[in-house]
Amino acid sequence: MTSEVSFKKYELPPLPYKVDALEPYISSGIIDVHYNGHHKGYVNGANTTMDKLEKILKGEAAGYDMQGVLKNLTFNTNGHKLHSIYWYNMAPAGKGGGKPGGKLADLINSQYGGFDKFKVIFTEAQKSLPGTGWTALYYDTESKNLMLMTIENHFNNHFAELPIVLIVDEFEHAYYLQYKNNRNAYLDAWWNLVNWDDADKRLSKYL
Repeated sequence: MTSEVSFKKYELPPLPYKVDALEPYISSGIIDVHYNGHHKGYVNGANTTMDKLEKILKGEAAGYDMQGVLKNLTFNTNGHKLHSIYWYNMAPAGKGGGKPGGKLADLINSQYGGFDKFKVIFTEAQKSLPGTGWTALYYDTESKNLMLMTIENHFNNHFAELPIVLIVDEFEHAYYLQYKNNRNAYLDAWWNLVNWDDADKRLSKYL
């Protein structure tokens, strides 16, 4: 007896704050387009691709490119998941920024020689990213190290199995309406919004 073919679908998570909560560092117009346009688009794209996979499994799709289908699924699924972290990694203006505390601060101090040195190297990683993508702080559960990684697009240079602690979106849709082509100004402003409590909670799951 053949079981029914059906994948569970992704859902757009709610924003943890109002669309204007990150002003003046990130405008409400950017958040509206970014969240309701781009992030929602990745969710819809991932679900549409899974619908196609269902049809493939049922023998209802002809002439498909499996590598293309899987690449499209990876792009949209990662776009959804990375954005979901990005929103919660930021706090409303006046409640974010500053320096981390807790276990995250302990690891940064012991492995990077203090927050100031960490901020310099993280900023350098951000500003060295070619094109569009992300800069992320991962925790390697094997080596117990906090690792920096730039992710080109939504999937290139992605470390397998390493949980993300902190991430910043460097696609043009994250800043262009406000900062035009001055990505560095957006990245400098982003430090005022970092939700260190959220980052510390993500790290603490694996310690």
